[in-house]
Amino acid sequence: MQSKFLIIHLAFFLSFNLCQAQDFVRTSDLFRRSDDNSRSGRLNIIQDQAIDTLISRYILYSKNLRGVDGNIGMNGWRIQIYSSSSRDAREESAKVRAEFISKFPDIISYSVFDAPGYYKIRAGDFRTKTDATKYLLRVRRVYPNAYLVPDIINFPDVKRK
Repeated sequence: MQSKFLIIHLAFFLSFNLCQAQDFVRTSDLFRRSDDNSRSGRLNIIQDQAIDTLISRYILYSKNLRGVDGNIGMNGWRIQIYSSSSRDAREESAKVRAEFISKFPDIISYSVFDAPGYYKIRAGDFRTKTDATKYLLRVRRVYPNAYLVPDIINFPDVKRK
């Protein structure tokens, strides 16, 4: 009898912890200053609580974005230069990528496999479509069928610029 009671309480406790609400982010917490400067002013935000809910959802969504290589990323653009599902698409995509790397060493490239059997080569980590278009014009001189695709990109390197 006691073992049933213990098992029921243990199951209740575990399910309670698993079903606990996600972290809720308030807009006022995002703009809070950590330094305690007496000369700084106060920011008082008066808004509907639904806005805080939307901000929390966006933050949770952004935490789960994963790029091609499995790293956490962000929404952005890439240039797709190759896509095929033929029998030798794997070898052909490797050749196209090696050729791309030799011709454009300053643009990073990625091999992507999409089910049911598409091998793709995508290049670049561009935050905006405008940035991607600049490079697309250069790439199209060599790969005339290249085009822009929205993708999850790696975060830009801060030290690079």
